[in-house]
Amino acid sequence: MLKLNDAIYYTNWQDYFHNLLLHNFFFRDTAYELIGFTKEDENLFAVVKQSFVTITQATDLNSVQKFLGANGFQCIRNNDYFNIELGIILEDLHDENVLTKNGILYFIDTVFYLTEEFWS
Repeated sequence: MLKLNDAIYYTNWQDYFHNLLLHNFFFRDTAYELIGFTKEDENLFAVVKQSFVTITQATDLNSVQKFLGANGFQCIRNNDYFNIELGIILEDLHDENVLTKNGILYFIDTVFYLTEEFWS
């Protein structure tokens, strides 16, 4: 599946590219492939390819919280998480961005941010 992203949720393109790298590190089964760039209405978009996931059941957000907690991410509000040891924020993990197929969670459209602690 091809997706367009204009990096609107990020301060700059470098932050978006960090997001892609972190997503691919943590969630290899839904890794992004950067295909290239396109311009529409004077806006630059990254074109990425990601595997399509067919859901078999609704996602239980408590399962998401448990899975992320076991991997060092603590819920800080709603569907947003923070890994204090790594200095990484992971946001927007609602039930449309975490899909469930045969009892396995698949993370798509994640939003990672690096904090100052990450660079320390």
